[in-house]
Amino acid sequence: MARFTRISVALKMQETGIVPVFYHPDAEVCKQVVKACYDGGIRVFEFTNRGDYAHEVFAELNSYAEKELPELILGVGSVVDAGAASLYIQLGTGFIVSPVLNPEMARVCNRRKVMWSPGCGSLTEISHAEELGAEVVKIFPGTQVGGPEFVKAVKGPFPWSSIMPTGGVEPTEENLSAWFNAGVHCVGIGSKLFTKDADGTYNLRAITETVKNALDIVKKVRK
Repeated sequence: MARFTRISVALKMQETGIVPVFYHPDAEVCKQVVKACYDGGIRVFEFTNRGDYAHEVFAELNSYAEKELPELILGVGSVVDAGAASLYIQLGTGFIVSPVLNPEMARVCNRRKVMWSPGCGSLTEISHAEELGAEVVKIFPGTQVGGPEFVKAVKGPFPWSSIMPTGGVEPTEENLSAWFNAGVHCVGIGSKLFTKDADGTYNLRAITETVKNALDIVKKVRK
């Protein structure tokens, strides 16, 4: 059962501003990266459902977060069907993100009051997602559907929409300013946050610093 209500998840997404998006098949690596992000100020984190046995990695990671990172809301992304949604709900996911709009997933998540954020690429899809109960809609891939200008255009007729772009978001002042000035609820950022050393291992100190700087930018833009 999720430890956080769907409304509290949506509010924490907005408050934090950035949702890191990450996958690795090694649970220990995931723990280290999540902890580095947490130390930088992240309180909402998306583990992506990729690769065989991803749900087993998530189960271990979620148990770790519950004990060691009590303020963290850990969710899962890249979920495309109701079966996978049900599986992750049983593992205690805080929220579910999808690259597509699947009404069957809406029914599963709403039944258990788990926040779900479906992927949308048009005003019609956003409207449909909200009719199905989506509090925060994901636009994906963010750049390809129109970038910040698309968000700005949507917010004209739909000022109530809470939008989270993923894809094309970078932890720079120029990029984040463009998205937040357009009116996003929060942003999802993947590989740009996760610095690696020359040997391919993650530089945890650099990740923490990158996250902290990005969150400072968000606060600055929002003032």
